Amino acid sequence: MCSAEPELQFTQTHEQHFHLALKQASRDYLQEKQDHVYASHLDIAVIISLFMVAILCYLPTLSTSSTLIYSLCYFSFVLLTMFLNVIGQHDACHNTLFKTSWKNRVFGRLVTLPLGLEPEFWRARHVYFHHHYANIEHYDLDTEENGIFRQTPFQKWRPFMRFQHIYWPFVASLSLTWIALVFDWSDRTGKTPIKTKKILNRKLGWFLFLSSKLCHLALMLGLPLIIAHANGISIMAILLTYLASQMVASLFVIYLLLGTHWAETQFFTPPDDKIIPHGWYHHNFVTSCDWIPSPHYLWRLTGGLNYHLTHHLFPHWHHRHYPALAHIISQLAKEYNMPYRCINYRELVKAQIRFLRKMGEPPIHQ
Repeated sequence: MCSAEPELQFTQTHEQHFHLALKQASRDYLQEKQDHVYASHLDIAVIISLFMVAILCYLPTLSTSSTLIYSLCYFSFVLLTMFLNVIGQHDACHNTLFKTSWKNRVFGRLVTLPLGLEPEFWRARHVYFHHHYANIEHYDLDTEENGIFRQTPFQKWRPFMRFQHIYWPFVASLSLTWIALVFDWSDRTGKTPIKTKKILNRKLGWFLFLSSKLCHLALMLGLPLIIAHANGISIMAILLTYLASQMVASLFVIYLLLGTHWAETQFFTPPDDKIIPHGWYHHNFVTSCDWIPSPHYLWRLTGGLNYHLTHHLFPHWHHRHYPALAHIISQLAKEYNMPYRCINYRELVKAQIRFLRKMGEPPIHQ
């Protein structure tokens, strides 16, 4: 979608009773705990500590003469910053990590720098388009047609897509690079609906965007090519380590995200009158799900992304609350006949593979 589409509206249905019950139950939960919706002091302390550890991992890359130590430290730095994006930046883009908006923005820019991403564009895609219009063709920018693999039943099929359930991990491993080189520049040059949000406008916006891109190159390639190479690390090792670390980091986050909107979910095309014939809550229930890792305590390593439906219903709550909120949702869903689903990770992966196989089959009309 290169131009902005008219906004969609969801039908006002009987969901009002569920809405009121859910809001009341969540307020009662907070009041009982005497708590707030933001990150706790402990969560922030963990985030800051991991950020410092990441910096300490990077420093040896500029002093060692061992290729093995260089690669291990470089990988550790990239994976830790990717982890910080999962457990911190995702909350920050919803302004739930810190209570002050500018702190969330600064944190987001720092932890996306090693990955080469523009955090403001990613935030806009995620908050304004994906969250509002999940799995709606031409509106959810996360499922845009890319010609490489088919993500919805409404996209063009190509013969090689029969094998997309096999090659999709390789495509997924290049996702961060694709976002940095294609999505960011398309957004920056006004070729996507992001332009309607007027983000990073005018000269100051261009300066911030270009500065971040140049700082990424300087941090991740420039300094190693100058300093690490002078210490005896080969140029080929530096380049391969950069590429491999970006690919592994991409796989790390993609394996947490994609299946949540592919696992036995529904997809929609925008109606001509731009009014979705069902309610907002129903839409979220049928386009995402919650999943539970085994053992359960590993959910902390996902930044709460495993509680994906819960996140879509409570995007302005820090993920530390999601287990309790998911319990509330599951109980009220039974009472109000909402299609809540919570599966385990193995079921999620199997459903994802089934979905890719199905989308890889030629449509009946072709």
